[in-house]
Amino acid sequence: MTAAIVVATSAVLCLLITEWADARIARGAAKMSAATAFLAMALASGALESGYGQILLAGLVLCWIGDACLLSSGRSRGLLVGIAAFLLGHLAYAIAFYRLGLDPVGLFGGAVVIGALGMVALRWLRPHAPDDFRIPIFCYVGVVSLMVATSLGAYAGGASFVLPLGALGLAISDVFVARERFVTKSFLNPGVGLPMYFGSQMLLAYTASFAIAV
Repeated sequence: MTAAIVVATSAVLCLLITEWADARIARGAAKMSAATAFLAMALASGALESGYGQILLAGLVLCWIGDACLLSSGRSRGLLVGIAAFLLGHLAYAIAFYRLGLDPVGLFGGAVVIGALGMVALRWLRPHAPDDFRIPIFCYVGVVSLMVATSLGAYAGGASFVLPLGALGLAISDVFVARERFVTKSFLNPGVGLPMYFGSQMLLAYTASFAIAV
């Protein structure tokens, strides 16, 4: 686990430097090193030893694929494939959280709050997103909202607070990704979004160690 944390931290620092310098090749290497680190964290945390961990690992692998697809710049077909991979990855997270057991009140409360925030995000993005991206973005926001709501339901049902912390971190990092891709390009977006994204993935990967028997 320690090695994965060191690699992830070093890779994210390098990634931020390459983002600032606009060094595309080095940026890709740093990004995929950080993504591979969260897979290593999941495996070191015993992801293969439980049903929860295996589903979580599947989600992490899908996010790894999404990271690779988003290495391309602009609004390309690769971006649509990346959105689909992340959508499936976050759906896998929601299924994994469901496996832990959900408190109905916590799930409902989380769904109301996160659903409302998701609608705000869609209204914000709608004027900026190209027509062929609107349906994928709508689906993506819906799945992310489901993931966060199930994490809150699992937490209310007795799971670790690390679940909603990681899920909320991923959702917030997605806002910065969307801002960079569709609204305003600024170093603020990767400067805040990338550490939050990879940190959240590492947290979720670590939760595999809490559910060896689930």
